[in-house]
Amino acid sequence: MADYGYIVDSHCHLNYGGLEEQQEAVVERARAAGVGCMLAINTKLREFEEIRAIAECYPDVYGTVGIHPHEAENEPDVALEALLERAMHERIVGIGETGLDYFYDNAPRDMQAVNFRVHMTAARETGLPVIIHTRDADDDCIAMVAEEMKKGEFPGVIHCFTASQKLADAMVEMGLYISLSGIVTFKSAKALQGTAKTIPLDHLLVETDAPFLAPVPHRGQTCEPAFVMDTARFVANLRGESFEELQEATTSNFFRLFNKSKPPVLAGQAA
Repeated sequence: MADYGYIVDSHCHLNYGGLEEQQEAVVERARAAGVGCMLAINTKLREFEEIRAIAECYPDVYGTVGIHPHEAENEPDVALEALLERAMHERIVGIGETGLDYFYDNAPRDMQAVNFRVHMTAARETGLPVIIHTRDADDDCIAMVAEEMKKGEFPGVIHCFTASQKLADAMVEMGLYISLSGIVTFKSAKALQGTAKTIPLDHLLVETDAPFLAPVPHRGQTCEPAFVMDTARFVANLRGESFEELQEATTSNFFRLFNKSKPPVLAGQAA
């Protein structure tokens, strides 16, 4: 395993309100905290150019292309070609976020399903990992991923994992990764904490989902990538691992999964 000496925030929204207005300072604070790389997530194709511009601006930020399940009705005619074309950009390293959200049901479930399958097809055709959002949809998520895997395997990650042990086990068995956000630090997240202990270290990532879900001790604040360090420390302690072990494993996992990305070389670092 490479000795990275930093951690990765595998999922954040740097173009969202609360972060966009102070974007450069947010990135600088993340670097100062020990975050060596960040992944800026696309949720609306109409905002893709914002993600592309962010990924081009910072050497330690990559981007993705995708349509969130909440947006499946607002952008209903997503074409596979639209995803594939944008995914060709050198700084775009993932497909999504996409998936199923039956908690809010902001878009009809059949439209969410169509959206989800197009993204999984794009992941299969590009080899880039699909970033999956799933909430209150465990059985359908498992079934759809399994069905699409039969057409040809593809890499992926369940981001901001809050679901059941059943979903975690099924996704890991199909080769996907599990990413933990600040939710795992909440006192109310006992079931999630139990599941977090069972995730194989070589399938684990950490994230902020900033500007949402600030971890303890930052509850109530606007979340930002620097806070991934707090989540990582909590998860390491929860699992009985050293922080350094978890840091190196999750960073290595990120670059193995998002293998189009390269560990950035920043000012002051040796090449």
